[in-house]
Amino acid sequence: MCCSFSKNFIGIILGFALVGGFILVQNNQPTAAENDGKVLRHVVLFKFKDDSSASDVEKLVQQFRELPSKIPTIADFEFGKDNSPEGLADGFTHCFLVTFKSEKDREVYLPHPAHKAFVEVLMPHLDKVLVVDYWAGK
Repeated sequence: MCCSFSKNFIGIILGFALVGGFILVQNNQPTAAENDGKVLRHVVLFKFKDDSSASDVEKLVQQFRELPSKIPTIADFEFGKDNSPEGLADGFTHCFLVTFKSEKDREVYLPHPAHKAFVEVLMPHLDKVLVVDYWAGK
C-alpha cells in the first residue's frame, strides 16, 4: 500500500511538472505587445527553374498573393521582383515578406492546408528557395 501510494504520488507530481512546463512554454510565445511592437517577418526568396515560363511564374506569384485571404494569422504581406543594380541576387528573382504578430501565428501558417497546397504547386518550378525569419525592430 505504501509503495502504491508513493508511485501514484510521484506520478501526480511529475504530471503537474510536465503540465506546468508546457504552460510556461506556451505562455512564453512572444506577441507584438510583449516585443515592444515588433513583428515577426518571414522572408521568402525564389529562384525559378529556367524552363518555367513567365506565365507559370506569374500564376505562382498570384497564388502566393492569395494566401493572406486564406490564412488569417498573416498580419501583412508584400512581394516584389528583384531590380537591384548590384547584381548580387544569385538568380533569386522574387521576394515575399509575410508578417506575423507572434511565433504562434507562424506555427499556424506553416502547416496550414492552403500553404501546403501552394508549396505543392510551387515545387516543380522551384530551383532554389531562401527563407529567413526575424523579429523586426526599429
